[in-house]
Amino acid sequence: MNILIVGAGAVGRSVARELVAANNLTIIDVKPQAMKISSVPEADWQLGDACEIPTLEAAGAGEADIVVAATGDDRVNLVTSLLAKTEFGVERVIARVNNPKNEWLFNDSWGVDVTVSTPRTMTALVQDAVADGSLSRVLVFHRSGASLWQATVADTAPARGTTVAALGLPAGVAITAIVRDGAPFAADPDLTFDAGDQVLLIGTIDKASMGTVEALFRGAAA
Repeated sequence: MNILIVGAGAVGRSVARELVAANNLTIIDVKPQAMKISSVPEADWQLGDACEIPTLEAAGAGEADIVVAATGDDRVNLVTSLLAKTEFGVERVIARVNNPKNEWLFNDSWGVDVTVSTPRTMTALVQDAVADGSLSRVLVFHRSGASLWQATVADTAPARGTTVAALGLPAGVAITAIVRDGAPFAADPDLTFDAGDQVLLIGTIDKASMGTVEALFRGAAA
């Protein structure tokens, strides 16, 4: 698979190191000091501005299966995503959001298929540690309009002792997996929820649905 990563900072290099073994990787950055080639020597490194079409073309955007816009500048990530999608027809564009206030811009109108927000992910981890059943969004899939959510079953939650099949989720929401004691389990219909289970859900959850879902995993009011 051909993967083009824009941004050779800590995030971009980390992604590259994880993927380089089984993929053809190209890394672009506009800053000469970011060309830390020895950190991922297997990748093809390109110095240039990814907001310019010739740079993306020279880096092989036309043959890329995935573009990852991973810079620390939301404007660069948006422009890169738009060019990758509209000029080169890249199938999957993944964009990093640095400022949560800009997250509303990262959608399919800017060519973004999947948004990754570090602040949102950290918030989800904090909420998971609290384990009060609150829903937190982890990822957004703009092409489908769905999101990946997580919640942790509270001690006195209505879901505790209930099977997946009997939970009664709103339409358009599905449980993808349950993590128990660090081990993931498929959401089999007969699997029973227990306190402390981390539940991963996917779907289009609006405000009304959010209240319904959270009520299943939250503890009863004292």
